[in-house]
Order: sequence, then C-alpha cells, then structure tokens
Amino acid sequence: DPSRILRKNGMCPGDVLILTKPIGTGTLFAAHARLAAKGRWIDAALQSMVVSNQRGAQCLREFGATACTDLTGFGLLGHLVEMTRPSGVDAEIDLDALPLLEGAAETSAAGILSSLQPANVRLRRALRNQAAALKHPNYPLIFDPQTAGGLLASVPAAQVEACVKAL
Repeated sequence: DPSRILRKNGMCPGDVLILTKPIGTGTLFAAHARLAAKGRWIDAALQSMVVSNQRGAQCLREFGATACTDLTGFGLLGHLVEMTRPSGVDAEIDLDALPLLEGAAETSAAGILSSLQPANVRLRRALRNQAAALKHPNYPLIFDPQTAGGLLASVPAAQVEACVKAL
C-alpha cells in the first residue's frame, strides 16, 4: 500500500529521532580484520545484524513515524542528512545518547575505523557545531558505515515514549 510506505522526507519540527539498533559495525569489523576485536563484541554485532527491521518498521508506522530510513554504508549522519534536507528541518544528535554496540567506543577510540569511513566524513560540513562535536569520543561513530543496521526514524514527540517502549 503506497500510502503506508515510510519515506525519508516528512520530518517535522519537534519530532524525535529513534534508532532501532545500536551502531558500530564498521569499526568493529575493521577491528576484527586486524585481530583487535573481542569475540563477544563480534558475536553481539552479528546477533544485532541478523535481527530483521520488519517488526521495527511496523512499530514505527503504528506510532506515526513521519520519516524513516535504514542505516547502511552512509552512516548515521549520511542518512540523517538524507532525511533532513528534503524535509526542510534541522536535527540535533545527542552524542551521549547514541546506542552503541559493545566494543564500538573502544575500537573507535583506538582509531580503528572502516575503510569506508573517510567518504562519510565529507558530510561533516552539515554539522553546525563541528568544533564542539569533534571533542566528543562518539563523534567518529556518526560516520561509521553500518552493515545490516537498524532504522532511523522521526516520530512525533508525543508518541516517542510509547514507541520506544513498544520497540
């Protein structure tokens, strides 16, 4: 049903962003290739990757998601820009609130990043407070390319609590 398709555009002022899966597959698998990742980190990443986005999409639709996309190789910021530009809105990312796969913060802090990450970093121009964001340890993870990532959606603020609980 075309009227039920969740599209990238449609974000509204006051919407809240929701991620349905933690991020960090790019840095974790780069670390795995260097034999610098713990086995439990990779096991947890694989468990996250095999979770289908179907139920998450259904839940987001039920709670009135205004825009939605899946996180893939363009990373969080790349996909967020694909949502904000056509919607004509800006968004704030709370770097402290990013859901991260176990080990992603450690591998990123060690400078172990995906070979695809440099292409994503070009979008840093979209950040208004890049100088401040650069100092945050989670900053590199907004560019981390995801494999089998979750969904990024905007949901009306009045629905967020119930939506997150249902997810």
